[in-house]
Order: sequence, then structure tokens, then C-alpha cells
Amino acid sequence: MSGERPAAGVRAVELALDVFETVAFSKEELGVTQIATRVRVTKGSVHRHLITLVERGYLTQNPATTRYRIGAKGHLLSHVAPEADLIQLADGSIRKLRDQLGHTVVLTSFTPRGALVLATIPGRSPIEIGVRPGSELSFHASAQGKVLLAFASEDFRRRVLGAKLQAFTPKTIVDGQALARELSQVARNSCAAAPEQSILGINAVAAPIFDGSNSCVAAVATVGSIQFLPAKATKATVAALKECAREISARVGSGGQVREYHDVAARKRRR
Repeated sequence: MSGERPAAGVRAVELALDVFETVAFSKEELGVTQIATRVRVTKGSVHRHLITLVERGYLTQNPATTRYRIGAKGHLLSHVAPEADLIQLADGSIRKLRDQLGHTVVLTSFTPRGALVLATIPGRSPIEIGVRPGSELSFHASAQGKVLLAFASEDFRRRVLGAKLQAFTPKTIVDGQALARELSQVARNSCAAAPEQSILGINAVAAPIFDGSNSCVAAVATVGSIQFLPAKATKATVAALKECAREISARVGSGGQVREYHDVAARKRRR
């Protein structure tokens, strides 16, 4: 019985964080039913965590609507974070990329579970295509995930490729060996695509962002309809995307020196 308690405790923490993140990253106040649906647990379980989060100040409840939104302590967390974070450093470059290509631009960072969406800049199309900040994209079915996985450690990459890969669409690559071959190409080209592999009709093309030690810490991607962002992206699209990633890499790198991060990292991966 004692061996089960840590797992149960970890699950309770995970659920509390899921509830907090669901409310914090929402653009509108959420009710208990909405939160329970998004985190896929019962309303009773969600309600217990909401009570604690409200009591601790991380969330607050609107007395008029009984819905929840981020609280004072939740806002305080953002103020004590490092001043020059990745979102701030990338903001100008990703907006410029959106203006160049017209497509939605998404900035993501690495987590052990996938590509965490940090920011989304909507495209110029009247139909908005994008993902919510705070959501996580899979390593194997998203362009951002492939980029991050291609430059991850060999041990981590082996673990991901050895696990069962979920098929989100008929075009999702679920064969580990086939994905490994694609990742080798991604590392060589410093660019990845995932045409209709997460959602039918949608494509994304991504490039890696490196820090001062040439570690891939994030990815920038352009996302759009397969009609306007085809499976084989144009040279102009890839060039603009890579230039955006280089600009951000230079800001993230030590001393702000502009370096050919992508070329250096690609050579390291080929050895």
C-alpha cells in the first residue's frame, strides 16, 4: 500500500496543476463543468482542487457568475519570473515573420511531455488557425515537436521513439524507425514539417532556437491551411522561418552575439 501513495500523491499534484493551467491560460472565465471537461476528470475532483487554489490565492471565483479566473498570487508568479524571458526576446521576430508570411506563428519550448506553446501570433487569414498558449504538442506529430526531439539527447529520443506513438490522423507517423529517419533529416536541415499529422487540413513548418551552449531550447513555427502552406514549403517560407529562428537564437545566446547556431548544431548531429 505504501508503494502506491507516492503515485497517488503525484497524480494529485498533476491534477491541481492541470486545473490551474486550464484556468490561467484561458481567455475567459471558466465554470467547473468546462474545467472538468478539459482536464478529463469528474466535477467533484475538480471542485476540490478549485477550493484549495482559491483559498491560496492562485485562482479567484467571480461571485456573480461563479466562474473562475487567475487570482492575485497567480499573477504575482509572472512578476517574479526572469525579466527577459523567451517570449519577450522573440516577440519582435515572430511578429515580423507573421507579417512576412501571413500565416499564424507559434513559439514553443521543450518539456519532457512535448512542445509547450508559449505564444501564438494569429495570421492574416479571416479564419484563425492556431493553438492556445499553455497547450502541449506531441513530439512525433507536430513540426515543433520533431525539431525539439531531433536535437534532444540520444537517450531521450530513444525513449520517445520506443514508446507507442498515437495516430492523430491517417497521416501521423507512428513507426519509430520511420520517424527516426525523418528526425535525422530534420537535424541536417534544421527544419521540420508535419503536414496533416496532427489535424487534417493543417500543416506546420518549424525551425529550432538554440541558446549560448548550442542546446535547442525552443522552436518557432508557421502554421496554416495545407492549401496555403503545402506539405513541401517554399524556399522563401523556409528561409524566412530560419532567419526568424536565427534572430531569436542570437538574443537567447550568451552576450547576444550572432552565431550560426543552426549550422553548428547540424554539424554536431551529423558526427
